[in-house]
Amino acid sequence: MMQNATEAAMPHAPADHPKVKFGKIGVLLANLGTPDHYDYWSMRRYLNEFLSDRRVIDYSPWIWQPLLQLVILTKRPFSSGAAYKSIWNEEQGESPLMTITKDQTAKIKSEMAALYGDQVEVDFCMRYGNPSTKSKVDEMVAKGCTKILFFPLYPQYAGATSATACDQFFRALTDIKWQPTVRTVEAYYEHPLYIEALAQSVERSYAKIEDRPDVLVASYHGVPKRYLMEGDPYHCQCQKTSRLLKERLGWSDGEIVTTFQSRFGPEEWLKPYTVEEVARLAEAGKKKIAVIAPAFSADCIETLEEINEEIHESFEEAGGEQFTYIPCLNDDDAHIKALVAVAQDHLKGWIGG
Repeated sequence: MMQNATEAAMPHAPADHPKVKFGKIGVLLANLGTPDHYDYWSMRRYLNEFLSDRRVIDYSPWIWQPLLQLVILTKRPFSSGAAYKSIWNEEQGESPLMTITKDQTAKIKSEMAALYGDQVEVDFCMRYGNPSTKSKVDEMVAKGCTKILFFPLYPQYAGATSATACDQFFRALTDIKWQPTVRTVEAYYEHPLYIEALAQSVERSYAKIEDRPDVLVASYHGVPKRYLMEGDPYHCQCQKTSRLLKERLGWSDGEIVTTFQSRFGPEEWLKPYTVEEVARLAEAGKKKIAVIAPAFSADCIETLEEINEEIHESFEEAGGEQFTYIPCLNDDDAHIKALVAVAQDHLKGWIGG
């Protein structure tokens, strides 16, 4: 069993060797990020960091940056800020994503403490905005974490989500004198406990609906179709999540459809687009639908604002009558159980036998 972190000179070191903390394991959760506020400058800083990421927008900087700095970041902070304002947690002074991620971290930390005592340090970071990945890596190292498990909270792998989070994590290690041993958590899109948590959330929601929805729309965040053709596995993993969810629920093929949202820019993205598909369903006589967002581990701007407003409106304008949004798994106990199990799998050999 690993010893608790201690502050001491290294074994066999001379008496005057500086004391350092070592011997703990860190589990660092990572999500996309959030602006510090919905005012113009907070939104501009956040959007600039996000949209300057070559994993997200891979056009040549010579073409993209002038367009971003001179056009997009002049206008978009206003519209994005208004969207964030509509969902902002004013009581806590933060976005819902921040609130939920804090709650998830607290529960996972409690579960880890029950399993491993104080040997494991649990915290979270954001790829964009605060708390930054680097700040949290530095904190973990300072607390004596000589091993760190980096856990991107994306069930399905995508270069624009999982990979860029890992990129930032590895960049955070570049100026650390004594780098920790590290592992990264792979996508958990087919993990039985994740599928079970999704299924339970659907069953709970359907039990509250008097008229059963005609279709469940599984809406995943989108990426350009070109990424799929270049080898990104995201599309295939989303399709498998939907299939496993359908099988767990015992449904027929027509009761669940997979769609993609959050399109940006002029090129073709993964289809069908959620905003168009819900309208098509309404026009085809599917007047009652439910929407779930399996790619999002926590409710955020894409679910609370885009799904509940833009996509909802598209459905109703096309003649839809009953729209039900099924919240993300957030800090639901079944979700926390799944995330802890995934972390345990990746901690094997480091702790717990």
